[in-house]
Amino acid sequence: MNPTLRLIVDAVAADLGSPRDVRPLGADQWLDPASLPARRWLYKPHFGRGYVSATVAPGGAGKTTLTICEALSVATGQPLLGITPTERARAWLWNGEDPGDEMQRRVQAAMIHHSLARSDVEGWLFTGSGRDADLVIAEQSRDGARVAVPVIDALIGFIREHDIGLVIIDPFVSSHRVPENDNGAIDRVIKAWAQIAHETRCAVHLVHHTRKTNGQEATVEDGRGASALHAGARHVRALNTMCEAEAVRLGVEQSRRRSYVRVDDGKANLMPPAASAQWFRLVGVELGNGDNVQVAEGWTPPDPFKDVTPGDVRQVQDLVDSGRGDTREGWRADVQAKDGTWVGCAVAEALGLDVSEPRDLARIKELLRSWFDTGDLVRVRRPVNDRGKTAPFVEIGRWVEPATPHLARVGGGEVGEVPQSREPPPPTS
Repeated sequence: MNPTLRLIVDAVAADLGSPRDVRPLGADQWLDPASLPARRWLYKPHFGRGYVSATVAPGGAGKTTLTICEALSVATGQPLLGITPTERARAWLWNGEDPGDEMQRRVQAAMIHHSLARSDVEGWLFTGSGRDADLVIAEQSRDGARVAVPVIDALIGFIREHDIGLVIIDPFVSSHRVPENDNGAIDRVIKAWAQIAHETRCAVHLVHHTRKTNGQEATVEDGRGASALHAGARHVRALNTMCEAEAVRLGVEQSRRRSYVRVDDGKANLMPPAASAQWFRLVGVELGNGDNVQVAEGWTPPDPFKDVTPGDVRQVQDLVDSGRGDTREGWRADVQAKDGTWVGCAVAEALGLDVSEPRDLARIKELLRSWFDTGDLVRVRRPVNDRGKTAPFVEIGRWVEPATPHLARVGGGEVGEVPQSREPPPPTS
């Protein structure tokens, strides 16, 4: 063997703790891509067999609540949050912070909310608590990070014995005792979890805290400590509670916005990035013992285009074209326009909405944004007095035939043909 390659092989073998057969990939080893085994997803794209994934989130964002519900989804094979598991598999929830009875409360609250019976999960869901027994797979020694081989062997044996497909470790920091900011040490911990995932063909998911973000949204790079966790996991997502601007846009009351959590795929080595974010909502469930426990449920942002037909779009255009009142004054484009002159008031009249209602107002703004983007409506500047002052008004860009399928939104949703521009219809007598 080439001396340089021999050094690499020896280094790899020493790092893994056992010899490995490492050799150059020869022509006889290339396989037909169609013959390669497909990736085995449990819960696409978050949990894949044989891989480590991670969730990073600030405190109070619902990361434990979410993963409990996802574990129940995998254990029952049911789409509790809108994602259908690719296969039903046994799931093991290990929590290093909560005692066993608290895990019971949280799991049973989720089962109550999602109408699951004991028989649905018996034999399919396992729980463990760091209050009862430590689960430490690596410690810091004088010579650096040391992997606890007996612990890893015991974990592999437990996972194989119970045929567990999903392991959730919450939080990740409770599974090791190495310096959190030491990239080399954290890399060894991640590789140890990857070894467990590989040898058992289970999905390992690590729940991790973020550092302080000073009010900014958390990203996957904001995971606390070393970046090796983000680098070593094959899929990483970040959780953020709904911000004020999103609440306005989606018509959610500001007092309730923190109950809505956005899931952002920040790193997906095995899948393309999601076109749009996934959301879930945190709700309280009464257990009957006086406790109210937080549970996750799926949530889809309201669709501003629901039930809006091409005829509705044409009705808006007719109102805009006809102007306001007896003077036929044009509609203003600025939402701050006073005395009901904003074009959103015309949209509200056409669609039976109320601009004073936050949810309706958010919907009107989104509809107008889309119609400006598609060119159904356009902004033009007109003089508003004889001193040369101008303001943005709204006119018709291209007229919509009520019977013609119409591109109601930009960047997704139902797509139809966009009618060509034409002259406005003659005024009716």
